[in-house]
Amino acid sequence: MRKNSTRILKREPKRVISEYLTMSDMFDEFMLIKKGEGLARRTIDEYYINYRYLKEYIGREITAEEMTTELFVGWIEHMIEELDYSPATVNIRVRTNRSFLRYAYDEKGWITEPIHRRFKPIKAPIDNVEALTTDEFRRLIGAMDDSSYVSFRAKVCAFVLLDTMMRVCELVDVKRSNVDLKAMTIRLEAADTKNRVGRYVPLSARTTKILSEYLDETTQFNSDYVFLTYEGEKMSEATVRDNLRVAAQVAKIKDKRVSPHVLRHTGALFYILNGGDPFSLQKILGHTHMNMVRRYVQMTNMDVQNQHSAFSPLNYVFKK
Repeated sequence: MRKNSTRILKREPKRVISEYLTMSDMFDEFMLIKKGEGLARRTIDEYYINYRYLKEYIGREITAEEMTTELFVGWIEHMIEELDYSPATVNIRVRTNRSFLRYAYDEKGWITEPIHRRFKPIKAPIDNVEALTTDEFRRLIGAMDDSSYVSFRAKVCAFVLLDTMMRVCELVDVKRSNVDLKAMTIRLEAADTKNRVGRYVPLSARTTKILSEYLDETTQFNSDYVFLTYEGEKMSEATVRDNLRVAAQVAKIKDKRVSPHVLRHTGALFYILNGGDPFSLQKILGHTHMNMVRRYVQMTNMDVQNQHSAFSPLNYVFKK
């Protein structure tokens, strides 16, 4: 190294490969670090779930010496070619495990190969996200009978999910104190959101009305939470999904999956189609970046010429 150089060279981590150190041993220590970072419960669960998928592929416990680049790249190929998973699904499973591998190599020096440098998310094409049509959504809510508490609750959930575009994990955590019917908003607490940032989501007059009716009906339960089981307990995400699935069967929506996430996509698409701007949509969705919002804009296939005729910069300059 040159005497006058001010460059600081990064020291390679000390390799402590041990025949007694298994991949699960490494992962357990890695997760202690992640939990110490204060990540949301859902994020921690995602690390464990994706690691379980990796372990199922490998089929047995392996040592540090058996952790090779070929093994992990082979898992990606297996998911794409044999399981026919979408790029989005593959990337979700790769992301958290890649973080683990980076820690094992860079921070601890447990493994000899920088596996994370080749074990990367694959490039996903900008495909259309799955969404319902207006007719399909009408049929969905039409299949929900107001005379039944469970069915009426499912309808309220469908309205709120589509209108606010919140995630199902955010929906089940909404408390009565978070709902402001006069302001027509719901406050999502930071602890209950995916990115740990609180936000307000607006409600339409139609959703406010049906939600108000539901709140009146469930006052007797004396629960802090809005969406409750028939016994007055906090509703689970699985129950929301199951209610939508059953309603979709009744509505004879066979060619599409009907889920809370599909309603989130559908709401975002309808918002753009109805003239909403991408920046306010980004704020409502709680997205840090515009990448996903761009997909909704691309899906609308809007007539660019007509849009330009209406909103040309020169029209603004020379407006009467």
